[in-house]
Amino acid sequence: MITIGQLARYIGVSTKTIRVYHDKGLLPEPDRDASGYRRYGAHDAIDLIKIRTLAEGGVPLARIRALRSATDEEFQQALREIDDDITARIHGLRATQDRLRQLAAGQLAPLPAEVGAHLERLARWGFSARWVDLQRDLWILVFATHPDRAPALFHDQADSQSDPALRRLFLDYDQAYDLDADDPRIDDLARRIAAATRKRYGPDEPPELDAASEIPALIQGTVNASSPAWQRIDTLLRAPEAGGTSHP
Repeated sequence: MITIGQLARYIGVSTKTIRVYHDKGLLPEPDRDASGYRRYGAHDAIDLIKIRTLAEGGVPLARIRALRSATDEEFQQALREIDDDITARIHGLRATQDRLRQLAAGQLAPLPAEVGAHLERLARWGFSARWVDLQRDLWILVFATHPDRAPALFHDQADSQSDPALRRLFLDYDQAYDLDADDPRIDDLARRIAAATRKRYGPDEPPELDAASEIPALIQGTVNASSPAWQRIDTLLRAPEAGGTSHP
């Protein structure tokens, strides 16, 4: 039989932690002996090791308490689920570590090779360096935050820009950057973009990020802030008569 201090040193936790486990109902609190000390046995040490191991694995204390009354089969199933969760977190941490190393090497968020090739095509097609740089930065943001949805979004835009007629619209949008916001060419361009979008997608919605994501608003805000003309186009395309059309 050992004291709380001896138990704490043996298991590698603090006495305060043990008292918290007592308060939370995770570890039964033993009675005091004649000297007024609480004495712990081997079964307490085993229980404390289990609790510490689960807690270090990120298992909430409330769930650990619930597992005390679980059957052996339920406990084993819970351990498998916890193991799977830890494995997923390890993969996530390794991905974060890779990004940190890329950042240290001056590679903020490398894009897939096909995106790089597309950006080179944009330059050959006559898009401004400003447009190409903007596209690169925006795709870095999308691929970094939504790697599952980004490829579909990229392929949709790349396919549309491969179409000569639609590419002309993108080029006109790029060249509208320096126009005054009240230039009549802005209204004409917005109408052509809305019509082309309806023709391309029909009654379907263009591919987009999930509704809960703040990235689309951040992207459009970045685009709008760079040019009053682009902001005017966005306003026109969001008008009810335009059908809330998305645009380049």
